[in-house]
Amino acid sequence: MTDCLTLCDVSAGYGETVVLDGVSLALAEGGTLSVLGRNGVGKTTLLASVLGHTTLHAGVIAFGGRPIAGMRPFRRARLGIGYVPQEREIFPSLDVEENLTVAARPVRGGGWTLERVYALFPRLAERRRSMGDQLSGGEQQMLAVGRALMLNPSLLLLDEPLEGLAPVMVDRLLDALLRLRAEDGLAMILVEQHARLALEFSARAVIMDRGKIVYDENSRALLDDPRLLAGLIGVAG
Repeated sequence: MTDCLTLCDVSAGYGETVVLDGVSLALAEGGTLSVLGRNGVGKTTLLASVLGHTTLHAGVIAFGGRPIAGMRPFRRARLGIGYVPQEREIFPSLDVEENLTVAARPVRGGGWTLERVYALFPRLAERRRSMGDQLSGGEQQMLAVGRALMLNPSLLLLDEPLEGLAPVMVDRLLDALLRLRAEDGLAMILVEQHARLALEFSARAVIMDRGKIVYDENSRALLDDPRLLAGLIGVAG
């Protein structure tokens, strides 16, 4: 089976500044991976490098076995890389339905449609005519995920999607992500500060420190050893 995403000895950053330092990882098709670590260690830069928003200084990035290092970000999206940014970046002057359809990419033989997104997030169906700036934080996060799905990706990158959400919204969003994992076989990389929730979601986890991967193992080992988790990222849950 071809890996969905491969990074080999990647060094990348912004201009001359190097943030990622020799990062290597592989994610299988349909696999899930949590990326943990303190603030400022390179987690968001890892996603940005996959998306083509950084300067690649060394190494290889491949998607579906195809090198994409020289490819512009919009072409990577067309290949099947979806992104849910930490800031959500909802269009405030568009309503829910317009936000979902503005960048939709139809595919033959099914795929994600408005109806499927509304089935995944019934709250969005109820608010379909509400403007982006009229939504709660949780509703905006649902909309950000739904908009990414409308691109019909095979890989979904999520940058701290649970940040700032009420507990009930955290539960709803995690339920939706679990459905995507179980029913759609969508590969996902989850960058998250809620370590325990992230570890329970994904079978595998990497921990970053100072632009390097310092842990890449089964998530269960960290769940079963709070001291190890605390030593690596400084928090126990």
